[in-house]
Amino acid sequence: MASNSSLLLILAVACLFSPAISQNCSTQNILLADRTPFANCLDLPSLDSYLHYTYNATNSSLSVAFVATPSRSDGWVAWAINPTMTGMNGSQAFLAYSPGAGAAPVVRSYNISGYVLNEGRLAFEFWNLRAESMAGNMIVIRTSVKVPPGAESVNQVWQIGGNVTSGRPMVHPFNPANLASRGVLRFVGSDAPSSAPGSAPGSVPGSAQGPTTPGASTTPGASTTPGQAAGPRSAGSMTSSVNFGVNFGILVMLATVFIF
Repeated sequence: MASNSSLLLILAVACLFSPAISQNCSTQNILLADRTPFANCLDLPSLDSYLHYTYNATNSSLSVAFVATPSRSDGWVAWAINPTMTGMNGSQAFLAYSPGAGAAPVVRSYNISGYVLNEGRLAFEFWNLRAESMAGNMIVIRTSVKVPPGAESVNQVWQIGGNVTSGRPMVHPFNPANLASRGVLRFVGSDAPSSAPGSAPGSVPGSAQGPTTPGASTTPGASTTPGQAAGPRSAGSMTSSVNFGVNFGILVMLATVFIF
């Protein structure tokens, strides 16, 4: 009995420190171009996805880094803003995928109408768009977007899709988690983190190497995003309670081991 209890204790402790269980946005080393942290991060409530973001009230911009893992090696991940509704239809999306084993991910912009992805310019300005690989087969989509002056939130949609065939993303699964991947991202208001310090009045969003045309993709390593802010990271208004439930379950299991 003692040996069995010891084995259960070891397994419980191993689960406690397992990256798959303990991972959340605060454990990810996602930084702005100047190597300072994003002002805020969210553990999105579905699809094991994460959003790091900084709001710049001076030039009404939002710098983001979306992190997710494709459901398959040839799959895609996407983050979008819907300017008019809360669902996928009408979303303006940034979609990334790896074109082959060991290849750096590519990212493109899409207008979504129904279930059709139309590659092209979006309804709002964006700049410094790029994608990166991350440990654990994760993909990071980075960009800065212009939000309407005075806006307090945007409708966000995120997704993990099916395969990519000849550079064309196929439709995503219709599992409950895929259908639930939407929400309101609040960056101003009582339930949102404080906005980050803005740049000097009249500044134009762009690259440190010179102005970047809004709507154009940049190469990895050459991006500078507006709204850079140092300081503590804070959880946003959609932070999930999954980690608490996992840790509580582990504590209950540990208590059972010691009792029996």
